[in-house]
Amino acid sequence: MSLCLVVDDLHPSWQSLFQEINLTTHYRPDLTAAEVPAALAAHAYEGLVVRSKVRVTAELLAHCPGLRYVARAGAGVDNIDEAAMQAAGVTLLNAPEGNRDAVGEFALGLLLSLLRNIPRADQEVRQNIWQREANRGEELGGKVVGIIGYGNMGRAFAQRLTSFGCTVLAYDNDPTCAPDHQATLVTLSELQQRAEVLSLHIPYSVPNHHFVNEAMLLGFRNPIWLLNTARGEVLDQAAVVRGLQSGQVRGAALDVLENEKLNTLTPAQQTTFDFLKKAPQVILSPHIGGWTHQSYQRINEVLAQKIGAFLRASARLS
Repeated sequence: MSLCLVVDDLHPSWQSLFQEINLTTHYRPDLTAAEVPAALAAHAYEGLVVRSKVRVTAELLAHCPGLRYVARAGAGVDNIDEAAMQAAGVTLLNAPEGNRDAVGEFALGLLLSLLRNIPRADQEVRQNIWQREANRGEELGGKVVGIIGYGNMGRAFAQRLTSFGCTVLAYDNDPTCAPDHQATLVTLSELQQRAEVLSLHIPYSVPNHHFVNEAMLLGFRNPIWLLNTARGEVLDQAAVVRGLQSGQVRGAALDVLENEKLNTLTPAQQTTFDFLKKAPQVILSPHIGGWTHQSYQRINEVLAQKIGAFLRASARLS
């Protein structure tokens, strides 16, 4: 039986799912990040399951030379040094299939809330302010929605847009990205020329840092509604503020921020955050797009399937 260390909380279903694939598990979500290296070194682990507690680096991998895979309980792998993994011969597994539906639904909810002024109207009524005309909104039907990043999350969002009569355009810099009936794959330039809504679904990496910046926002022919349910660092937050001030960004819904540790904001980050907090055409939420009761369990199911497949394939090769 293969031995695996789990250092973050998982849905309770992990136990039966991992037993089904003959995985012996040391479940240690109590470990601090500083304690993980010693814990890895203490046993002959073949697998490591993480969320975001630790950064998986060459230094961490050196504590467990027999490690064969790292499984990320979620979609994002920005806390994992993929080059170090490859150099060490360690396979990376993640579970974007587990929370893609949650993200697709949430992005749609954010967009409808923006277009119809729902958060603002709710707050006004709670203050005994009844303003129908000031909260007259726009319909999603017929709009051109641009999606940057057409993987699991982007496709899940596109699927939910199909019933609204939207034109959905998608851009992805991966040449192997396959088209489907839900969206038309276009160049970034064409997306900028046609889109009225922009939704971000790209992972964070060094090349993607501030992928959407002031120059890109100014390149859109139409003023846009902007959604980010991906990673905060792919979007230049200061550029969003300037876009909102100029009218180039009609409204923004941000589930992620450049710095989500709000007590550690730099002066510049604090300035932009203060603006966003007060802006009536901005919706903010605490990185919950992919965080539902259903996705919490489904991520376990995807991980168990992928770990099981990896172990079976390894057994056939040995």
